[in-house]
Amino acid sequence: MPLADDAVHALIEEIDLEGAPGRAQDRDGGRLRWAAKALYPGFEAMAAAARRTGEPTQALREELGAIGRSTEWTAMRAGCGVRTHRGAIWALGLHVAAAALEAGGGRLAVAAAAKRLAGLRDRLAPLRYSHGSTVSTTYGAAGARGEARAGFPHVRRALDVLGKSRKDGVAEPQARLDALLRIMSSLQDTELLYDGGPPALRLVQNGARAAVEAGGMATAEGRAAVSALDAQVRERGLRPGGSAPLLAAALFVDGLGATDMAGMAGMAGAGARLSRV
Repeated sequence: MPLADDAVHALIEEIDLEGAPGRAQDRDGGRLRWAAKALYPGFEAMAAAARRTGEPTQALREELGAIGRSTEWTAMRAGCGVRTHRGAIWALGLHVAAAALEAGGGRLAVAAAAKRLAGLRDRLAPLRYSHGSTVSTTYGAAGARGEARAGFPHVRRALDVLGKSRKDGVAEPQARLDALLRIMSSLQDTELLYDGGPPALRLVQNGARAAVEAGGMATAEGRAAVSALDAQVRERGLRPGGSAPLLAAALFVDGLGATDMAGMAGMAGAGARLSRV
């Protein structure tokens, strides 16, 4: 199956995941799925550019940026004028390109290539307002770019949780919710910071951490903690949307096949140091 198919499939699986805290019940899932399918040509173009270049160069990084901006426009048109999937285009796009560069190299090689690509500056990117840039300036949050330059540590953590939950016999939807909770428990979600500042971010991180520590979706206590977090988030009108693209990226990488993950922790530690520079 082409990498673009894998990426779109992973994103739709994330969209269709039920039970995520704060996920609006009245959101138009059909429109989100349609917009996700519209990303296929962009992901395919990113994979083709990476195969043609063969290594994570400055030229490739800038070509990926141009493709990504075009793909954002396509997704907005498919979403009936609503800007959708920007985070997924960034996170999944880098992983698609990395997977094309490291065909058959396994998860560790893909993660390393994605990190190298993210570390290159897109000199052609226009300066424009975004929630992420505003929050990064105000609060010093790493944001999506910081996550990528750190080697996507939350994607690694989600993969670890998926593997453990499956080994423990947890059903696949619950395993994916456990992975999402793990991301939410430590991610500096710029959407949350934009909506409600540090108090909103602490509320979600603490609530997700409580659910994880209570055993996640495998225990009654964990499920109760998820329900409590969901109620708090809805009551305050918060949108913990930054975690979703990272879960989609984890599902994409997970689909590439199992490999030795021993080096992931060391890479993530180096990435964490880089993100503080």
